[in-house]
Amino acid sequence: MAILTVPKVLREKLGDEGVEALIALLNEAAHHERNNLLGILEERFERRVTEEGKRLDNRIAEEVAKLDRRITEEVAKLDRRITEEVSRLEVTLSERYASLVRWMFIFWAGQIGVIVALFALLR
Repeated sequence: MAILTVPKVLREKLGDEGVEALIALLNEAAHHERNNLLGILEERFERRVTEEGKRLDNRIAEEVAKLDRRITEEVAKLDRRITEEVSRLEVTLSERYASLVRWMFIFWAGQIGVIVALFALLR
């Protein structure tokens, strides 16, 4: 931002060279002030971005921990359910096996009865 006009009174007192030097000095001061302000704003922005990044990291870590807990709970539920289903299947298979053995025994006993009856008739 350059200074374009200097009041007439000041121009008469300082002369043309003094006014040009004053304008150059004020422009340089404004340029330095602008750079200082930009530096301060840059530092604040970086600090804010860093803080927000840390907050986001913490939030992400919390959410990941929640998901881990939930996944662990769901896996435990599935394990219990699978265990229950396997137990039920084992009971069902045991009942069917027992029923099969019973029928085999009845068939075997019937066969022995028939063989004994045939031997009794043939004697």
